[in-house]
Amino acid sequence: MRRLFWLGIGLAVGVVVVRKVTRTAQAYTPAGIASTVTESAGGLVESLRSFVEDVRVGMAEREQEIHQAFAQGEAFDDQFADLREDPRIGDREIFPEEHQR
Repeated sequence: MRRLFWLGIGLAVGVVVVRKVTRTAQAYTPAGIASTVTESAGGLVESLRSFVEDVRVGMAEREQEIHQAFAQGEAFDDQFADLREDPRIGDREIFPEEHQR
């Protein structure tokens, strides 16, 4: 009875190992590589679509805020006005005077 039990265990382990090796070997065939690349490209495209949609939603919300401020006669909240007026910001900080043409 013990021998039959260990024979069954050995067969089960052998089947699991053979299936795992077969799946791994199939992943390295041209068809398996193509499938992996297709899945990766599909995920990348979906992520890019999601990002573009998020940007569009954000742009639409900000544009609506600007239109509402304009319609109410309020000054536009320019978050970067102080940075543009600061003389230290710009090409001089990035490129020293001797490197500018």
